[in-house]
Amino acid sequence: MIRFHTWKTVLHAAIALAGAMLLSACASASRSEDAPDRDPRAVSVYRDGATPATWQEMVDACAAADAVLVGENHGHPMGLAAASALWEDILAKSSGSGTLALEFFERDEQVALDDYMNGVTDEEAFRKAARRTNSNYPPGHRSMVEAAKSAQRPVIAANAPRRYVRIARLDGYEKLQGLSPEQKRLFRIPDSLPTGHYRDAFNKIMTSEADHKDGEPEQTDFSHLDSSFRSQSLWDWTMAESVARALEARSGPVLLVIGRFHVDHEGGTVLALRQLSPGSEIKTVSFVNTDAPSDDDRNRADFVVFVGPGPETD
Repeated sequence: MIRFHTWKTVLHAAIALAGAMLLSACASASRSEDAPDRDPRAVSVYRDGATPATWQEMVDACAAADAVLVGENHGHPMGLAAASALWEDILAKSSGSGTLALEFFERDEQVALDDYMNGVTDEEAFRKAARRTNSNYPPGHRSMVEAAKSAQRPVIAANAPRRYVRIARLDGYEKLQGLSPEQKRLFRIPDSLPTGHYRDAFNKIMTSEADHKDGEPEQTDFSHLDSSFRSQSLWDWTMAESVARALEARSGPVLLVIGRFHVDHEGGTVLALRQLSPGSEIKTVSFVNTDAPSDDDRNRADFVVFVGPGPETD
């Protein structure tokens, strides 16, 4: 079972903004990583988090889907290596077709990615243009990009630039709606905000244990979290729209690599993509940093991959 403080770390990394919270670690991978010491394909895979499955069964199901949403634990060496191996195997199964989309690049970095993928720039120039360092471009992400480059497949900068996410939090969507068409090309305002499990989980994680007194909640009105949830949802819808646009090109499965909270238990990005691309077959894969499933892992995703403890649980 993932500890409460670990879940909180994951979500704060997804929504925090400068001036009020930490800058998003979801928008740029959280740390450099060491190479894993075992075969990334030799991990435990469970269908729906409950029934044992093989790695190849997961690859086959994902390669046959329209979109695959991969939820990672940022900075986990084995998790990122396994996610990269999954992408490589999907490419091979799909005879070299497919599109890679990454949460960790913002839409205004697309030109830097395209220049590198098309050979206009070398890796050093790409890293400089896209502001990539060893801490925000770990080996697992780099290997995914390099696999796409070798297969001559596109890589999509899927996320909204943080300056617009900050506006969503501080000023609401109304200010974003008043921006120019060129600016609005860089983000997607949600059609609606989700309720139910996703919002409940968000509220729970964002309400610290310090908000409780004598075992009873001190604050049961979560309206104070609305501004943060607006920014979270802007990320979800922008990334979902990036995938939906790629699906329209019909160039093989689209694999989006994203923080796990956005995916788990029909997370916000999954919900948004189902609205933007109805009828598309979507598979979800969640990489969990434990060795074996628990009751909490049931229905976490179509496939749950257990990669063992890592930096997030040390």
